[in-house]
Amino acid sequence: MNLIEFASEMPLLYRILLIIFIAGGAHIIVTIIRRISQFILLGQNLTPQQGGSEFAKRYPRTATVITILESTLTFIIYFVALGLILQEFNLSLRAYLASTTVIGLAIGFGSQGIVQDVVIGLTLIFSNLIKMGDVVEVSGQIGRVDSVGMRFTVLINLHGQRVFLPNRNIAVISQFRGGCIRAYVDFQIPGNENANRIRQIVSPLAAALYSQHKAIVMEEPEYFGVQNTTKGGWRYIRYKFKLWPGQGALIETNFRQMALARLRENLPDYADWMINITYRSERLIIKDGTLIDDSDSDEGQPLNPQTEVPQ
Repeated sequence: MNLIEFASEMPLLYRILLIIFIAGGAHIIVTIIRRISQFILLGQNLTPQQGGSEFAKRYPRTATVITILESTLTFIIYFVALGLILQEFNLSLRAYLASTTVIGLAIGFGSQGIVQDVVIGLTLIFSNLIKMGDVVEVSGQIGRVDSVGMRFTVLINLHGQRVFLPNRNIAVISQFRGGCIRAYVDFQIPGNENANRIRQIVSPLAAALYSQHKAIVMEEPEYFGVQNTTKGGWRYIRYKFKLWPGQGALIETNFRQMALARLRENLPDYADWMINITYRSERLIIKDGTLIDDSDSDEGQPLNPQTEVPQ
C-alpha cells in the first residue's frame, strides 16, 4: 500500500491534517530557500535597504542566477504541493498534470510577450550586457540596474523609484561607464587677471553645489589649475563635475548663472561667453588584448581656494 492509498483510507480529520501538513511543509521549504538566497545575496543585512549586497556587486551574474533559481524552486514546490492537495480531493495526479500542460500550451500561444520577456531576460543575463549596479538608459529611463529577471529589468532612478521594464521593450541599451557623465566647466581668465582671484570666487560655489545636490553631483568637483590654449593665446581654469546622467542642466543653468553673477560682482566686464561647458567622451584603450577605461586618467586637485596656483 503506497502513501496515496493509505491517505485515501484515512478518516476525514486525518486527511485535513495531511493537507495542512503538505501546505505548511511547502511553505516552510520555500521560506528556507528564500532565507538561504537572501543570506548569500545580502550577507548579514536582512533587506537590500540596509546597505545593499556586496556579493551582488562583486558577482552580479551569479546573484541574478541565484534569484532565478529561487523563483523556479518556489514555483516547483508550490506546484507539486498543490497537486498533492488536489489529490486528497480525489483529483487524479495525471489529470492535474495533463490539465496544466494543456493550459500551459494555451497560455503560451496567447502570451507570446511573456515568452519574449523570458528569452530576452536570459540573453541579458548570460551575455553580460548589463550587470547589477550599472547605470544605463533603457527605453527612455535612466537608472541604476537593481535586478535583471526573467520578465522584468528593474532600475532605480534618481528619485529612488523602482522602475520595472518588461524585457521585450528593451531594444537599445546605453551604458554610462563609471556610472556618470563628466561635465567640464572652463572659466577664461581676462587679460592679466590673477587666476587665484577667479578660483577663490568659483571654488566655493562648486563646493556648495556639491553639498546641496549630492544626489546629482556624484563626487566632489575637481580643479585642474590654469590651462593655456596652444594658438589662441588665452588662459582659463577648469573644473570637472561627475553628474548623474541627464542632469547637465544643473551645471548649464544654475551653476553657470551663479558663477557669472558672482564674477561680475568683482569683475564687472566678465562676459557670459567666457564660461564654457563641455562633455568629454571617454577614451577606451585596448592594451595586450585588455580593454582599459581611461576616463579618469585626468585627475584634478581638491577644491581649496587658499592654495596658490600659477598666474
